[in-house]
Amino acid sequence: MPLAFSTRRDFLFVAVCALFAATPAYAEKAPAGKVSVEELMAPDALPDVVEGSANAPVTIVEYASMTCSHCAAFHRDVYPELKKNYIDTGKVKFILREFPLDPLATAAFMLARQLGDKRDAAVDLLFSQQKNWAFADKPLDGLANVLKQTGIGQEKFEAVLKDQALYDNVNKVRNRAAEKLGVNSTPTFFVNGDKYTGEMTVADLDQIIASKTAAK
Repeated sequence: MPLAFSTRRDFLFVAVCALFAATPAYAEKAPAGKVSVEELMAPDALPDVVEGSANAPVTIVEYASMTCSHCAAFHRDVYPELKKNYIDTGKVKFILREFPLDPLATAAFMLARQLGDKRDAAVDLLFSQQKNWAFADKPLDGLANVLKQTGIGQEKFEAVLKDQALYDNVNKVRNRAAEKLGVNSTPTFFVNGDKYTGEMTVADLDQIIASKTAAK
């Protein structure tokens, strides 16, 4: 009996070791689908704000909502590494597009759009201070207070939120993404047309970008 037990134990140990040996140290995040680059990059109701070289071999498009906590985590924890390692080195072109999940997120995007080429800086600011406005007792007051750092005063704040054309265009961007690209949650990323949903880590991006550049 002791010999039989030892044999079973040894077999189990070998099987477990084989399982770990066969499992890669890091599995690449699998795409949830694919769209044509032509459809992805077709003109929209609002012009893209592009970060990085126009000739970068990899294009990342993110659809985000300003009130989405996962989007905020990406811009706080992952985006700085993406910018340093890939955008600033000419390897990636990055575009953030509006996909508001609620009226408050729509308002935040409208206000950020009014800052022109400083829109993305405003987006980063709003994500970094999301808890101070998106989840405040008086979220519009919180939003106004945060955006004072960008030079938007109360009069401008109220005027932007009454801009019906801008409101409509933000929602047109969202609706086109839903209808043409199948976006139904945030964050959603497209990397050279491949669709990825949910959390995106630095390691995920490293693997995905490496696979895209290797395919060139």
